Amino acid sequence: MNNLDAIFIDVDDFCQAFLPAWEKHLIASGTKQRNKPSRLSVSEVMTIVISFHQSGYRDFKTYYTQFVCQYLTKEFPTLVSYTRMLKLMQSVLVPLCSYLTHRQAKPTGIAFVDSTKLQVCHNLRIPRHQVFEGVAKRGKGTMGWFYGFKLHLIINDQGGIISVKVTTANVDDRKPVPEMVESLWGSLYGDKGYISGPLEQELADKGVTLITDVKKNMKPKVMKLWDRLMLRKRFIIETVFDQLKNISQIEHSRHRSCVSFMVNLLAGLIAYSFQPKKPSIKVTRLEKDALMQI
Repeated sequence: MNNLDAIFIDVDDFCQAFLPAWEKHLIASGTKQRNKPSRLSVSEVMTIVISFHQSGYRDFKTYYTQFVCQYLTKEFPTLVSYTRMLKLMQSVLVPLCSYLTHRQAKPTGIAFVDSTKLQVCHNLRIPRHQVFEGVAKRGKGTMGWFYGFKLHLIINDQGGIISVKVTTANVDDRKPVPEMVESLWGSLYGDKGYISGPLEQELADKGVTLITDVKKNMKPKVMKLWDRLMLRKRFIIETVFDQLKNISQIEHSRHRSCVSFMVNLLAGLIAYSFQPKKPSIKVTRLEKDALMQI
């Protein structure tokens, strides 16, 4: 079974349970509208969009017109035009969002938190940018000022994504953390940008221990050898961001709408969850128990 088959089977199983419940909710809320039946099912659209982020193609149009429409006609015998496909992609935003939650990894007691920029245009084009006008904001990252959004992630020691949050670029990294740790337990490791007494206490009340380095102007604090080691291993989340941007291509400046931006981001995160080998920390339980005592 190739990866395309694996993705479609898992997506289709999810859709068979999710779509009837979603449609029932739309009818009950009065937002159900008559839609033109599509030749492509929701499962097929989602599979194509997710597979794009594993394909190595740099843009979806080339992938769809030159690969899917030429080489995947047996797998998808009822393909639609590229223009129609763009419309269908926007219609699967809610299923993709729910499916990402379905694909999220389980907490292991060791977690890492960080954020990365999602720049939607070059800084010189900000005054002329229209797609995200009034939505995107200016923010400052390690590489300077940018215009767009931030992707906040919490991952476990196996590289699995536990929690995701998207904010505008001007939001402090610490703000979304309390909401992101609802299902978390154990230790959460972050950089110095997450230093905050109130945040540390709030997470402690939720059963999560926030561990960070100290700044140069702060007093040194006593820390277990295990925690010092895990802080040095924090590069794992940087590796995840690197793969999301360079393999899954979650960041680009060709978005036509806010919806297409979210569809691209969600599909990229889901595609990452299907990677057989993710960045991970290899420490045996015996080694962990020994280091925790020091």
